[in-house]
Amino acid sequence: MKSMTGYGYSEYQDEKIHLILEMKSYNNRYLDIIINQPVFLNALEPEFRKFISDRAERGRVELYLKVRELEEDIQFHLDRSAAESYADILRELKDTAGLDEQISLSHLLSFEGILKTEKKRDIDVYRKSLLPLLEECFSQWDKSRIKEGFETARDIKSNLAVIYDAVELFKKHGDEMENHIKDNIRAKFEDVLGDSIDEQRVLAETAVLLVKYSINEEIIRLKGHLDSFSTAADSGGAVGKKLDFICQEINREVNTIGSKSFVMAINQKVVEVKDALENIREQLRNVE
Repeated sequence: MKSMTGYGYSEYQDEKIHLILEMKSYNNRYLDIIINQPVFLNALEPEFRKFISDRAERGRVELYLKVRELEEDIQFHLDRSAAESYADILRELKDTAGLDEQISLSHLLSFEGILKTEKKRDIDVYRKSLLPLLEECFSQWDKSRIKEGFETARDIKSNLAVIYDAVELFKKHGDEMENHIKDNIRAKFEDVLGDSIDEQRVLAETAVLLVKYSINEEIIRLKGHLDSFSTAADSGGAVGKKLDFICQEINREVNTIGSKSFVMAINQKVVEVKDALENIREQLRNVE
């Protein structure tokens, strides 16, 4: 069982670049990947997305990449056409204004676009450094999810134990309910008919009430759902959705037991079970 909440961090530096990767995640119904990186590395985004989607099932996952270039490979280019045009305009301006001042290099450099710079960046060089860094960051992130998932599982199992205990109480008092129904029907017949009781009529009336009030079937299904929940929770992988569905089935059986019961002990235990079940579902909102 893994939490959808996690954090990972990794860092790399050599003589040319300094890279920092951060991975954060939060609970979300589906997998939602957000990548924040420098524009010049956009070509690597599909690789980052595939890396994460191959390893995560649910949650909002945010990946932040910070790049600082310690040594830049810059090339300068002269825009000859722009330089000639600016020089012609300056000569025309000088003649129009009747000035004797000579056109100098400093005049031309005051205009933008004559000298252009270009940073040479090899994406493959960044890829070679970033993919191992992503592995390290992911490993930390996944470990944090496993750790939080362990704590979540422990809390879920403690609440699950409350429901297992309730099943035993339901069984005990469920038998009492059936005996009470049988005794009550017979007593009513005896009050009305005395010793001349039609046993078949008693059995028929008893059967009708048992169908209406018996909770044995609900107890059997409830126990089955609890066992399915325990098995799924221990199976590993992305189990959050499945466990939440099983909780809905558990809740349905518990509600039916509560609606049929006329025993105070059962009714009180139903309230405890619903509280434990709500705690479980709250925890499952953060399980992958």
